[in-house]
Amino acid sequence: MSTVRIPIINKSDNQLPEYATEGSAGMDLRANLETTIILQPMERFLVPTGIYMELPGGYEAQIRPRSGLALKQGITCLNSPGTVDSDYRGELKVILINLSGIVQEIHHGDRIAQIVIAKTEKAIWESVEKISVTSRNDGGFGHTGKK
Repeated sequence: MSTVRIPIINKSDNQLPEYATEGSAGMDLRANLETTIILQPMERFLVPTGIYMELPGGYEAQIRPRSGLALKQGITCLNSPGTVDSDYRGELKVILINLSGIVQEIHHGDRIAQIVIAKTEKAIWESVEKISVTSRNDGGFGHTGKK
């Protein structure tokens, strides 16, 4: 597994995102709040983290839901996975939504999402008249009929 150095500023009093286990792909992001957020059912909120970073070119950060938060509280991320581009220098914020049927609270320091650092590639479009044929071809959206 390779590593990449990423300059980071933490304007919160929370710890920096870190890997929970040796095999973890994502690091937990924590809420940086002055007051508790009360999320009504189906309500969404842009939650600040206090984290600013300088991703190197050729990398992105993906913001993803935390499975435990989704299962236990019905809270997940919208725009998921959210992409943080390498030229973005603003604060990392996470769009959370309460999909449960009850009011949920988000407190300062709560683990609200995961951040995954990933390499990216640049595409160069090549206009052609035909593309290759496969056994699937244009079948999609459940075309196999498998249950």
